[in-house]
Amino acid sequence: MSELWIAGVDEVGRGPLAGPLVVAAVIPDPRRPVEGLADSKALSAQARERLAAEILAVARCVVVEEVAPEEVDRSDVLAATMAAMARAVRALDPRPTLVRVDGNRAPDLGGLACQTIVGGDAVDPAISAASIVAKVHRDARMLELAERWPGYGFERHKGYGTAEHLAALHRLGPCPAHRRSCLPVRQPRLFE
Repeated sequence: MSELWIAGVDEVGRGPLAGPLVVAAVIPDPRRPVEGLADSKALSAQARERLAAEILAVARCVVVEEVAPEEVDRSDVLAATMAAMARAVRALDPRPTLVRVDGNRAPDLGGLACQTIVGGDAVDPAISAASIVAKVHRDARMLELAERWPGYGFERHKGYGTAEHLAALHRLGPCPAHRRSCLPVRQPRLFE
């Protein structure tokens, strides 16, 4: 009898005005559970980083898909999310027996068994692991973008539409990390 491999899938960064959208797919090893998993938003940055390192060390497989702002702009954030989720799942080795996705929409996985779980990042260990890995990856990427394009405050707001970010957009205009499909990026004066 073959082993049951359950993959958790989650995304981070659908709502920001800048930076990548990041999807993670994780197949935890049931023989090596990670204690303390939770929704990444409910954990401190230090706890997320510690857990992400442990997940990467013990999981059967971890795949991270980064979606550039240009790809989000070419379609829309939902289509980009679903495409990235499908790519991440296809890259998993071993092939999962079941995929669990946070939310109420699932990507087309070519007939692979899939469950959607609203709030799954808080209740399903595989999805929690994916949530944590995706968040730690995206936060690190936003720190890199903050160094490359100083003045926007990416290190603080991670690309979300805060007052600080909107003021920087008005003052500096968009940089290559911005999503041009977002109205506040195209017309920052509307949001002063």
